[in-house]
Amino acid sequence: MLQTDTYRHKGMRRQLVEELRSKYLFNEEILEAFQRVPRHFFLDKAFEEWAYQDKPFPIGYEQTISQPFTVALMTQYLAVKKREKILEIGTGSGYQAAILATLGARIYTIERVRALYMSSKAL
Repeated sequence: MLQTDTYRHKGMRRQLVEELRSKYLFNEEILEAFQRVPRHFFLDKAFEEWAYQDKPFPIGYEQTISQPFTVALMTQYLAVKKREKILEIGTGSGYQAAILATLGARIYTIERVRALYMSSKAL
């Protein structure tokens, strides 16, 4: 099913970015990546209304999509440079990989749960 990214979603992302900005001194490029990547694409449609809360959510198979603050903090610590190669172990929903790719990294990611691999590959 094709997902849409509406003005409402963009507004919810803007609020999430402002919340992240208020919690920590994140690099502006990271915050811009969060503004550009639609988190609701990486969740089941049932979680769409809550996708931009700073909370983890289940993605099936006893796995979760990480809390946005955690994704931002891990990304900040990586200090990603454009065209840098990054190996991610545990693709999950693919959200972290999308954030890193938006920053210009070349992502290689491995997922052991085939169903999660297939759903993240479809994005």
